[in-house]
Amino acid sequence: MKHSTTPQTRRGHRGGPARRIGRTLALVLPVVLVLSGTLAVTRVNWTGSPSSSVLAASDVSSVEVSAKKVTRAPQDVLRDQLMTELQHKNPGAVLTHLQQAVNGRPSLARHCSSIARALGRAAVHLYGASRAQSYARPVCDTAFASGVLAAHS
Repeated sequence: MKHSTTPQTRRGHRGGPARRIGRTLALVLPVVLVLSGTLAVTRVNWTGSPSSSVLAASDVSSVEVSAKKVTRAPQDVLRDQLMTELQHKNPGAVLTHLQQAVNGRPSLARHCSSIARALGRAAVHLYGASRAQSYARPVCDTAFASGVLAAHS
């Protein structure tokens, strides 16, 4: 038997354990680096002012939620108040309060129709279409009636 001095290559062999470990590291290592870098960045005080308390990434969402509650638009506040009032009073009284709010604060006039439509849709859910329609009147044109119609269709 004669041995050759040239190394023989195995065909169909994908590599040994070292090659498998290398491939696994090539896939896993970038993910680990990205995640650790992301976590590190969330803990850095980027404001430049020295502070002992650092805002964690998990705290950001609660800060954003409380900021949204503080800076709500006046029309959103009014709509929510009137929707709550609709649960306890008839739509006629709620429409009167909508008209009074718009008269007292003219900047709300451009939102009057959308609020009245929302009240109309909600009134259909509470009272049914025909009873809700009986409360319709020309507050913000006919927006309440169109809200009733939209919810009934």
